[in-house]
Amino acid sequence: MTSTGTASATGARIGIDVGGTFTDLVASVPDRGLVVHHKEPSTPADPSLAVADGLAALLARADLRPDEVTGLVHGTTIGLNAVIQRRGARIALVVTEGYRDILEIGRSRMPSSFDLYAGKEEPLVPRNLIVEISARLGPRGELVAEPDAAELDRVAARLRATGADAAAVVILHGYTDPAFEEGVAAGLRERLPALPVTASATVWPEVREYERALVACMNAYIQPLMRDYFARLESRVRGLGVSAPIFISASNGGSMSLRSAAERPVETVLSGPAAGVAAAARLGAGAIVTFDMGGTSSDIAVSVDGSPELATHTTVGGLPLIVPVVAVHAIGAGGGSVIWVDGPGVLKVGPGSAGADPGPAAYGRGGDRPTVTDCYLATGLIDPRTFLGGRMPLDADASLKALSGIATHLASGGEVDAQDGAAYRVAASALRVATAGMATELQKIMAQRGLDPRRFALVPFGGAGPTHAAMLAEEVGIAHIVVPPTAATFCALGAAGADLRRDFARSLRRPLDAASATRLAGVLAELSARAREWLAEQDGGSRPRGRLSFAADLRYSGQAYELRVALDPDRLDVGTVSEAFHAEHERLYGFRDQSATIELGTARLGVVGPAAELPPAAVPPGTGEPRPTARRRVLLAGAWHDARVHLRESLGVGDAFDGPAIVEQDDTTVVVPPGWSADVDEAGNLHLRRTAGAQNPRRKA
Repeated sequence: MTSTGTASATGARIGIDVGGTFTDLVASVPDRGLVVHHKEPSTPADPSLAVADGLAALLARADLRPDEVTGLVHGTTIGLNAVIQRRGARIALVVTEGYRDILEIGRSRMPSSFDLYAGKEEPLVPRNLIVEISARLGPRGELVAEPDAAELDRVAARLRATGADAAAVVILHGYTDPAFEEGVAAGLRERLPALPVTASATVWPEVREYERALVACMNAYIQPLMRDYFARLESRVRGLGVSAPIFISASNGGSMSLRSAAERPVETVLSGPAAGVAAAARLGAGAIVTFDMGGTSSDIAVSVDGSPELATHTTVGGLPLIVPVVAVHAIGAGGGSVIWVDGPGVLKVGPGSAGADPGPAAYGRGGDRPTVTDCYLATGLIDPRTFLGGRMPLDADASLKALSGIATHLASGGEVDAQDGAAYRVAASALRVATAGMATELQKIMAQRGLDPRRFALVPFGGAGPTHAAMLAEEVGIAHIVVPPTAATFCALGAAGADLRRDFARSLRRPLDAASATRLAGVLAELSARAREWLAEQDGGSRPRGRLSFAADLRYSGQAYELRVALDPDRLDVGTVSEAFHAEHERLYGFRDQSATIELGTARLGVVGPAAELPPAAVPPGTGEPRPTARRRVLLAGAWHDARVHLRESLGVGDAFDGPAIVEQDDTTVVVPPGWSADVDEAGNLHLRRTAGAQNPRRKA
């Protein structure tokens, strides 16, 4: 916790991130120059319970009254988990006649070209819950068939007979005229007022019927679940006396009102990780790779120019999702990932997790399976007495006992000697296994983008990120790590500072000429009006009009994929747009084709309503050479070391020291290995750098 200034405050903005193991909360109080953080064990059966308990504790810790809260921004993985685990609503799908198998056929691709036994993902809607309708548009938006009242009555009756909790509507070429598809959905809502009906073109009017159908189905699939959760969340927050507006983190790194999130929950499925990436991009550290390691998994994302990399094609639960999201990639285990031995006797880490309950063996809640957290304890990287600032002491003996079980299992196969010290060797080996898996995935993702990780700084956050960061950096050759002051609750901090943001799109699908350029300008003007209207609805128009960004997807005729090209809305003539595309194509692929026809794909617009700036951390000057508060033995790089222990709150600007060292704060631990140095900048960030001439353990023979 960092504080300066007077004791009075006129308002606080609170960020909340619900994880699989802990629920993180951060209060930003600009008038006090105060940022307070808190971690509360998650309650998977009803995440709103942990939110309410954590919010009450945070208000008390920050000495805030409920009426001093001016805004609450909440990130959640409830929708994501529902899709992955197939725990969403029973939904029906209404499609144009002849397209009943749209979800079954998909793109006619197997998930693995080399696995003869690979099975396709089960569609969100079984075939017996798909209803056909005559409604149809042509590729230029011309009306081909329009259902009459009698047909709508028949379709509504069939929907009612399915017993579905929600429904989606997908009309062929519906993206060309979203109002037509919405009219069909409205007609069904009139006949079935209790049934939520999602029109695909209203959610995301982009070409590619299969992907657009999935967006609509995913929205309908999680909507009842999310609405119920949002209602419980609002009830519990109001029960604490907090009357401030509630916002929900969005997958694009921004936020939206509770009402918007209830209408379009598909835009929140990757909200938690996105908030942390957006916060990291604002650190001003240049080209960075974020490393978010929580209790269940580890994720990375890339930011090159101060803005997170966005993707318009990602997968959720094995299904493609085409709405814009911060490009976050899962790369491996989390602190709660279970250590185990497979049939042939190979040591494995994850993907199974001990979760929050019972959690790692060290939690003392009945869990007896060793996890990555237990390995940190066994190797001395974290102190069982100071976990969560001493509020949740851990049982180191339980960790060693659980790890000894793995050692015994390996000994039976001749892998290790199950004598004294075997548990420590298993812990060190498991950490190497987890690190190798992460490094493999990180290098693959960077290589696919033509990026060299050695040219990037690593920004770790999450409860285990700062603890594991140096191990990962050494494995991939990264020489610079930046640990923010509130790293363990960084996603919640990112939520607290999240801008209002939404993306809009409309597919045009026509050759680029004078007529289509005029059409492009008209569509972007229409999207601009909708964007400003949406922004005003989010918080009653109390924010500035917002920043708009314009782009379009273009390609040479015959190419399979488009390139995203930024546009100037005041210069949308054919020549300017063509030159922008030629230049971007040449930058990426090294050539341009001036004679080729250019095809205009999708017009895109983003709107951002800036949030209040978060107060900078108040970090006092340091002495230059801080004195450690303690020493302890740690197992790093295959050897035991006598490491100095520093408290993060005692470090000041300009303080510097060499590894091996441990930096403890009340919600995470930073590991500084031998061959690395650490120093504190004016914002309180801890910079870890590989010492010049230090040998990278990864490159030892």
